[in-house]
Amino acid sequence: MVKRSGGRLRLNVLGPFEAWSGTERIRVGGPIHERVLSSLLLDAGQTVPVTRLVQAAWNDTPPATARHQVRKAIADLRRRLPGGNEVIITDGPGYRGIVSDTEADLVEFGAQIREADRALDAGHPSRAVTELRSALSLWRGRALSDSGSDLLENAAVSLEERRVAAAEQFFELRLAAGEAGALVADLRDLIAQHPMRETLRGQLMLALYRSGRQAEALNEYRAVRGLLVEELGIDPSGQLSGLYESILRDAPELRLAPAPAVVIEPSPTVEKESPPARCTLPHDLPDFTGRSHELKVLLDSMTRRRQKRGPRQIVAIDGMGGSGKTSLAVHAAHQVASEFPDGQFHIDLRGFTRGEPPVAPAFALFQLLRALGVPSERIPEDLEGRSALWRAEAAGRRLLLLLDNVADAAQVLPLLPASPASLIVVTSRARLVDLDGAEWLSVGPMSLDEGTSLVEQVLGEARVSAEPDAGRELVQLCGQLPLALRIVSARLRNRPRWTVQYLVDRLRDETRRLAELSAGDRSVAATLQLSFQVMSEEHRTAFRLLALHPGTDVDAYAAAALLGLNVHAAEATLERLLDVHLLQQPAIGLYRFHDLVRDFAHTLSTPATVRADEAAVRRLLGYYVTATETACAALFPGRERSPASIEPYAGQLPPFATMAQAADWFDQEQASLSAAVHLAARQGLDREAACLTRNVVFRLNSLGRFHEFREVSRVAVAAARRAGDLPLLGLSLSSLGVACWRLGRLDEGLAAAREGRDVAAALGDRRTESHAESTMGLLLTVLGRNSEALPHLQRALELERELDAPRAEAESLSNLSTLYLQWGRYEEAAAAARRALELHRSLNYRDNHVMALTDLAFALTALGAFDQADTHLAAARALCDTSSPPADVALVLALSAAVGEHLAPDTAVTGLAEQALDLAASGASPTRQVKVENLIGRLYLRRGDVARALALHTHAYEIAAAMPYRAEQAGALRGMAAAHAALGDAAAADRLRAQADELVSAMAAPICP
Repeated sequence: MVKRSGGRLRLNVLGPFEAWSGTERIRVGGPIHERVLSSLLLDAGQTVPVTRLVQAAWNDTPPATARHQVRKAIADLRRRLPGGNEVIITDGPGYRGIVSDTEADLVEFGAQIREADRALDAGHPSRAVTELRSALSLWRGRALSDSGSDLLENAAVSLEERRVAAAEQFFELRLAAGEAGALVADLRDLIAQHPMRETLRGQLMLALYRSGRQAEALNEYRAVRGLLVEELGIDPSGQLSGLYESILRDAPELRLAPAPAVVIEPSPTVEKESPPARCTLPHDLPDFTGRSHELKVLLDSMTRRRQKRGPRQIVAIDGMGGSGKTSLAVHAAHQVASEFPDGQFHIDLRGFTRGEPPVAPAFALFQLLRALGVPSERIPEDLEGRSALWRAEAAGRRLLLLLDNVADAAQVLPLLPASPASLIVVTSRARLVDLDGAEWLSVGPMSLDEGTSLVEQVLGEARVSAEPDAGRELVQLCGQLPLALRIVSARLRNRPRWTVQYLVDRLRDETRRLAELSAGDRSVAATLQLSFQVMSEEHRTAFRLLALHPGTDVDAYAAAALLGLNVHAAEATLERLLDVHLLQQPAIGLYRFHDLVRDFAHTLSTPATVRADEAAVRRLLGYYVTATETACAALFPGRERSPASIEPYAGQLPPFATMAQAADWFDQEQASLSAAVHLAARQGLDREAACLTRNVVFRLNSLGRFHEFREVSRVAVAAARRAGDLPLLGLSLSSLGVACWRLGRLDEGLAAAREGRDVAAALGDRRTESHAESTMGLLLTVLGRNSEALPHLQRALELERELDAPRAEAESLSNLSTLYLQWGRYEEAAAAARRALELHRSLNYRDNHVMALTDLAFALTALGAFDQADTHLAAARALCDTSSPPADVALVLALSAAVGEHLAPDTAVTGLAEQALDLAASGASPTRQVKVENLIGRLYLRRGDVARALALHTHAYEIAAAMPYRAEQAGALRGMAAAHAALGDAAAADRLRAQADELVSAMAAPICP
């Protein structure tokens, strides 16, 4: 225990928050101080990022000074707590609470629960009862009651689950020890707090029954059954119903059985020299399950020697630790064992065994020769002599040799018999590329179905089928790794009161998952540690750093940035980790961690590695900023380069010579790029977060991923504010405004764009100012505030022409065309669209070119020039493909259908209309969807399909009103009015038409055609 200066410190959260120094109560400060300290105590010993402390203190509405206030609260706490500088330490991007189990009730509770588990594992239930009683006595009420923090309230729910689980185990052990009546009052108190907890109800029923109160026990069942039916509409579980039936018939098995007598068997006699062993294969698992494909491949490889003559057959199985290589090999070996009557031998070569060196080939040969019956005195001392004798003794024999847990090929080669009739099966965590002539089988995680079957086989089908969703999630949380699945199945089997869901909830905590995947001598973490420890220090460091990558997959370029290497050296490192199955390869050039391997790698980051880890993350973010900037230049011609807020990455970049290469790279990296934005924000690298977002959102916008666009833009705005970087703040706000327009969040977008404009204008940043002005004009257009929108668009165009920014000018002209069209100024709309089209043709940016053609077609349609509109729409459709933004394509097709209906109605028009509706619904852009539905609604109304038209206009109205998109709202009302008139409901038609006229009057604009 750390010795503190001052009085004895005690921090309590298992009830209302308390802090004590000896017998004196400490006031740590206000609610913010208590929430910050409570958050540190919840994860005692772990680094808690400042962002999480901010969330705990202020929920989702932190003030602009939140980070500063957290730091001030930490300083206050350090002053007020005895030895406060030792209790709270700064650690990288956050803080760490350092308390012992005598200083914090939560830490003490956890320690006593672990002691109880150890006592049970050691066969001492009475000691476990003592530990559990002491642990439960620490609780003074609901944990962190009245904290006022959503994050702490969620933690309190989890803590309460731990308390109730401990109490259930406590009562279970006392019932098993013969107690009954003394438990009733405590059980009733806990049930009053958790009335639908069936385990507690069952324990109370059993305690009542064993106390001679059978009628009360039966009434308890009726009470919980009525509650479950009334509240949840379900009956009690089969387990509780079975207990009720047993009590009803006074079943003798409910009475406590006497402990069985212990029988001591006499020790067997030991012979001085045992006879030769013809089979030393381990026992086959009676519950071996799954691996049907791998087993077929393995058996085919094992038996292929029947069809061909030649040298001995070698079959080698490789896979990560815990993947079940040995179990698979043993299972297959037993199936073919009868074909090798001269011996079936297994040797564990201990290539990856904790605390033991690999078995030397000379010693392995001694074991093999003894197994064949060669007397000890005949076996040479040297490796060459033993190897020669082994080949001579094995010649002509039909032997099956299972060499398990091999470190490298050098360990195997001296053990290979010369006999062509022999079969050698090798298992290793590494692919032994030096083992010539071997047929290889790589074993990965099980399939989800096979993993579920394994759990059912070990745990029992009934228990898993009772919670099918939880059972499948359990398999997924174990990474479908056989070792992990066997561990959790064993834990559930030994904890009959645990539900599958309860263990799933425990496994969801990534910081504790590996600790949960441990039972007895078996542990996933220990298994992975063995693979880790045999690597060189260089590869161990690379393994830790690669796990800092925030995405699922990593390529050699990103790895080079993380590791500080050139691309070729990074690729060699990735391949080495792949060879030992600490990485997987989902596709050529991509590498990923198994979920549990990543969890293990994260445990390797310590305070001693903080600087190296932070430097690696900075390099990765620098790479992503530079790479996205370069890719955007290729993919979005005419786009202005970002201001240099961070140092450019000096390492090698992927090839971005063509648009296709840039697009493919973005598609490969998109999930990682968004995750990198969040990583940068979490680690306080705010400029990197904002700079990266500026590039990432260009691609998100073109892909139609508008929710993600808004999410990362909000992160960037918050990051730029924290950094106090006004140029980045202006850029980020302007981008957020565009995302909000796409999603129909018009008021939020207008506020963001206006603030971005003001920030840029104050800085003299005319590029950002022009973009914000254009965005404001677009948002005001959608809101139907036409006269307000016009000056913003005119100001944007003025700035863009001064700056000679043709791409930005073309986008503002498109926005201006939309405004003029909505305003009924069709000639001006056409002129703006033509100028935008000229600019986009010179820039060669497809997506904007498509929309410029569409804008011009809208204006020409309003002018009645349907043939010209059709020509431009045909050109737009020719430019579209599967990589085009779905919502934009939907608008092209909808207008094409509308124009086609005017020119030559046919079945092709219907196809275009339906395709447009499908794309609009999937495009995640309500501003596009409402326009498409109104266009197609008017088309179906002209065709006389009134019901379909009414449904489309009604839905369009609901979407438009929610934004509110005034022009399309009015257009939808007009369409609904026309549909009702066609149906003979004149009153409804007049009412809807009047509503439309009122909206139009407010906008001073006609209804869009």
